[in-house]
Amino acid sequence: MNKKPKEAIILAGGKETRLQSVVSDIPKSMALINDVPFLNYMLNYLEKYGIEHVILSVGYKWKAIYEYFGDQYNSIRLSYAIEEDPLGTGGRIKLALKKAEGEDIYILNGDTFFDVNLSDLSEFYFAHQSDMAITIKRKGNFFRYGTVELDVCKVTGFREKQPLKSGLINGGVYIMKKGLFESFNMPEKFSFEADFMEKKISELRICAMRCNEYFIDIEIPADYEKAKKELAARIIL
Repeated sequence: MNKKPKEAIILAGGKETRLQSVVSDIPKSMALINDVPFLNYMLNYLEKYGIEHVILSVGYKWKAIYEYFGDQYNSIRLSYAIEEDPLGTGGRIKLALKKAEGEDIYILNGDTFFDVNLSDLSEFYFAHQSDMAITIKRKGNFFRYGTVELDVCKVTGFREKQPLKSGLINGGVYIMKKGLFESFNMPEKFSFEADFMEKKISELRICAMRCNEYFIDIEIPADYEKAKKELAARIIL
């Protein structure tokens, strides 16, 4: 019987760029949502599913995160994987995986909240004997997300960002095998999306779980303001 993972990586080191008009000089994951960092909401969400160890992939002004959270958040032990030089999303995950203790691990984007059921995701991942499982959501009238192509639930391709009336987007919540990058001899610096998922798609078994749950990212000011109104009602801090 496969054990549900108790660890997660959060890519929390992003520098705000499109949020500069409303947030400045802090990592994007530390943007305040109703007086607490966005990262609080993510950690509360992970705690709800029994996650015991979170590895924060950090870089830009990472000490602001450490000074606020330290090494423990409620029942969650926190570790920090510090990016000294730009590594790309894949390189950041690879660095963080060095601190992982289990065989399988969740990975989440630090500027996106997708309220998927992690227990269902791990069951889906193991049931389909996946190298990696991703979460997808049907979204309408968008221009800043890439889309996912499927054969039933197996991912067969990724399409670049373009304006669409409807499409399946990558929700930014994953589960994967800890040693997956090593099995492909991935370098220290690479893009998780472009250099790994897209280029290795024919060699990987990536399965996608369709989810209808609440989704928000805080990449642009309009959605940041929307998150302030919506997130407080969803998770008790």
